[in-house]
Amino acid sequence: MMKNKIKVGIFLGGRSREREISFAGGRTVYDNLDKGLFEPIPIFVDSFNNFIHLDWRYLYQGSIRDFYPPSEMLPVSKFQIYIESLGNLTQEQLDHYISKVGKQIKPDQFSELIDFAFLALHGLYGEDGSIQGLLEWYKIPYSGSGLLGAALGIDKLVQKKLMQQAGYLVTPYQVIDRAEWQKNSNKSALFEEVIALLGLPLVVKSPRQGSSIGVSIIREKNLEAFIKAIHGSFFIEQVTVQQWQSFSSKEKEQWLINLIDLRSGIGLPVEVNGQIIYHPHDLLAYLNDYFAVSEDPINLDSLQGEETILIESFIAGREFSCIVLQEAGGEPVALSPTEMLKGDLHFDYRAKYLPGLVRKETPMRLPQMHLNAIKEACIALFQTLNFQVYARIDGILDMDNQIYLNDPNTTAGMNPSSFLFHQAAEIGLNPSQLLTFLIRNSLAERVGSHKTNPQATDLLKYIDAYISIKIIGNQ
Repeated sequence: MMKNKIKVGIFLGGRSREREISFAGGRTVYDNLDKGLFEPIPIFVDSFNNFIHLDWRYLYQGSIRDFYPPSEMLPVSKFQIYIESLGNLTQEQLDHYISKVGKQIKPDQFSELIDFAFLALHGLYGEDGSIQGLLEWYKIPYSGSGLLGAALGIDKLVQKKLMQQAGYLVTPYQVIDRAEWQKNSNKSALFEEVIALLGLPLVVKSPRQGSSIGVSIIREKNLEAFIKAIHGSFFIEQVTVQQWQSFSSKEKEQWLINLIDLRSGIGLPVEVNGQIIYHPHDLLAYLNDYFAVSEDPINLDSLQGEETILIESFIAGREFSCIVLQEAGGEPVALSPTEMLKGDLHFDYRAKYLPGLVRKETPMRLPQMHLNAIKEACIALFQTLNFQVYARIDGILDMDNQIYLNDPNTTAGMNPSSFLFHQAAEIGLNPSQLLTFLIRNSLAERVGSHKTNPQATDLLKYIDAYISIKIIGNQ
């Protein structure tokens, strides 16, 4: 029996647009791990893929931008920035910033610091197999699905193709390529084609984003709204001279604040007429200078944009989310699906993460046969996509009680009111118990696939012994 606690590295932050969700979720994991069994170690992943053993005090900052880059090392500004807005930093400069919030660690040092990696990362580089592959290279067991499931779980376009082949009901859709969109001179004709194919309303999506980022609904035949939605999913912001000149100085600053916030805007850096602009002050100056001499609209292209987007038919019905759990080597089990009662509100980033905007009802108020059908469909998709341990699968039950599944996620949100904790509570699991379940079964999956270090088997035995003792003690 091991004498020390299992050191759980909680990976949070990351490069993606969902880094703030990851940061908040990682804090929840840190707070709720069973401290009798685990020692939580926060590992912050910054925008440049540096791994930082974070001083735990920074977990309780409101957002990443509140502590990194450290505000005391920056000139006074009206804008809160992510570290990539500082431009091309030298290694010495970056090391100095890192040293103020923690200690940088290299992947080949992971095994000296942690026994297990709990992945609270979201989006690209966190859910797409990248970090999973890195951890497998260094034989560190990690939470959730393996490489294949993660890679399939990140790409909505690949999912649709696989689901069509497997016989699932798939929302009719069309794909638009960025290069084709940019060279298309008759966007009105394209809009007409899309309407003829898919009807109205339309849903426009970024295929590799989560948390409803880059998603818009077009309800009416409005070309301007269509163009704006397409740009939103490509993460392009178009600015016109009329718009810019109508702003006061304060309105320009507020517009920029919204633009650089990854939760509401395209973020920085952006490419403008072949030039990369990193900092909001520089972008403000550029736009002022540009519109002083030009009346042509200008496109700001995010460097974190998408190369293709999805346009789907809008399916009217009842929206739900279902958590699927799987014990290692066992059959997946679907928890009772939660319905989002939101009226006409679009279930976007704000609706997902700001309490009170949307009411969640678990289980959905449906006859048992329909609830069972939803659960069975979610379990089947979990297996089709080769997911492991846990996943969140969203869907719509249409007016004819047909089930359309969409946006399966291999990493559910970890904030306290997330679907994961919400549905687990319905079966009597508190957050600490659920996290132990996820770690235990993730460890068993890695041991079973021989993609971890020899000590992992001992870790698994230690967890099982601890759980057995705890159960006996509670009897």
